Amino acid sequence: MADEKKGGGGWVDPYRAYNFKLMIQGQTLGHFTRCSGMGAKVTAIRYRAGGTGQVVHRLPGPVEYGDITLKYGLTDSKVLWDWFMTAVAGAVERKNVSIVLLDADGAREVMRWDLVNAWPSEWQGAPLDALAREVAIESVTLVYEMLGRA
Repeated sequence: MADEKKGGGGWVDPYRAYNFKLMIQGQTLGHFTRCSGMGAKVTAIRYRAGGTGQVVHRLPGPVEYGDITLKYGLTDSKVLWDWFMTAVAGAVERKNVSIVLLDADGAREVMRWDLVNAWPSEWQGAPLDALAREVAIESVTLVYEMLGRA
């Protein structure tokens, strides 16, 4: 990436992965400490055609999207908890979610990943330790039907 040239002849610096936020239905929910698992895979289906017994062909199959896990400092906001609890109750509420990468100053959007029809499938509470001096970090895992990049 760093060796790639821009249209104007300058060098392209890679974006920093530490400054991003979560948006749900167009509203900023907050900044998170970690986002992992984002990805997509096209399943390769193998088959043999008649008459060419030695050749195994591959065709594109269904697309599988990775579950996204977001970690965040515990606050008094219950937005993610309430959304997860609707799924626990069996009334999955699908929402469009965006993970927005910001520039180093946190002022400008440089990239966006859109998760279509996302819903929380897992919640992990913050480990509590009376001897620690760490921030309480919770996590939520989102599943979704389609991934786009803007």
